[in-house]
Amino acid sequence: MSEHASGNAPLPDVPSAERSFREVDGVDLHVVAAGDPADPLAVLLHGFPEFWYEWRAYVEPLVDAGYRVLVPDQRGYNRSDKPTRLDAYRMGRLSADVVELVESEGRDAAHVVGHDWGAAVAWDAALRYPDAVDRLGIINVPHPAVFERVLKTRPRQLLKSWYLFYFQLPGLPEWNVRRTEYDLLAATMRRGARPGTFSATDFERYRAAWAEEGALTAMINWYRAVFRRRDDPPRERVAAPTLVLWGENDQALVPELAPKSVAYCDDGRLERFPDATHWLPHEEPDRVAELLIEHLGG
Repeated sequence: MSEHASGNAPLPDVPSAERSFREVDGVDLHVVAAGDPADPLAVLLHGFPEFWYEWRAYVEPLVDAGYRVLVPDQRGYNRSDKPTRLDAYRMGRLSADVVELVESEGRDAAHVVGHDWGAAVAWDAALRYPDAVDRLGIINVPHPAVFERVLKTRPRQLLKSWYLFYFQLPGLPEWNVRRTEYDLLAATMRRGARPGTFSATDFERYRAAWAEEGALTAMINWYRAVFRRRDDPPRERVAAPTLVLWGENDQALVPELAPKSVAYCDDGRLERFPDATHWLPHEEPDRVAELLIEHLGG
C-alpha cells in the first residue's frame, strides 16, 4: 500500500496500531489508534502545519506505559474532511471534535495533549468541556486569555504574530505557498527548529499532506476563523491538572506567556526547555514523552 493510500505516512511501529475514519460533529476524521481499548485514553492533537505524524514517536512509549492512544488528523488536515465554510473552523467546533472522538471510544473523558494549534484546541476543550478532560498537556501555546492580553500589550509579541494577520488575506497565502511548491511551509519549520530536527523524508510526508485537495485553504481557515468567527469558551479557569511544556526559543511566542498561562490553572506545572524551540515535541521527544507519561499517571 502506498503512503498516500495509507495516510501519507506509515503507521507507528506498534503491533496494535491501526487507522480508521471516525465521524465526529458531521465530519470524518482520519485517526491513528493504538493500545488496549480498555486502557486509560490519551488524545494527541497536532499543530500547524503538521498532521497526526507529528506524534509518531510518542505512540509506542504511551502504549508501553499503559495508555490507549488516539492521534487524529484534525479537521481540514491530511486525510480528514475539509469543510469549505469558515464556520466549520470555529474553536467550539474544533474542541467538539475532540469530545466526540473520545465518545467514539465509548468514553466520557480522556487525557488531552496538544502542540501549537492542537494545544489551542486542548485548552479550549478543557475550558468548554471540563468534564471531558482528565489531565491536560500543553506544548508551546498559551492560554487563550493570556495570548489575547499579551498580544495587545506587548509590541514584541505583536511583531512575532505578523503571520496571523497575513493569513487573513483572501487567497494570497495559498497562492504564495503553492507558488513555492510548499517550500514556504517547509522553511518555516526548518528555520524555526534546531538544525537537523526534520529529515528529508519528514518533509516528503508533510508535502504530501499539504497537497491533499482542499487542505491548504482548510489549514489556513483555522487562522481566519479565530478572527472572523470568534468563539470564546464559557470560563477562563482550567480545572484539569495541567502540564505546560515550553521551548523558550520559540520564534513566534515570547517566553512570558508560559508562566502567565499556568497561573490560569487550578493545578498547573511548567517545565521549561531553554535550548528548545517551538518544535519542542520533535527536538526533545524522549524527555517530553517522559514528562507527559509522569503527568498523565498523576
